[in-house]
Amino acid sequence: MIELDFAERLRTLRRENDLTQEKLADILQVTQRKISYWESGKFEPDLISLWKIADFFDISIDILIGRKNF
Repeated sequence: MIELDFAERLRTLRRENDLTQEKLADILQVTQRKISYWESGKFEPDLISLWKIADFFDISIDILIGRKNF
């Protein structure tokens, strides 16, 4: 099984860009609770959300989910 690092990478990207969970939620048009769940690993985003996150941070989905390094 492939170990994906999405939760940690999202948290790192958000912090490196000086964003709160609330601000990122507003940008992505989701709830702050959803960002919290993603960052804690409780839930994973759907494909559309992955695209939005990758586009916002200007990275590939492969990097976002940990298949490639930053």
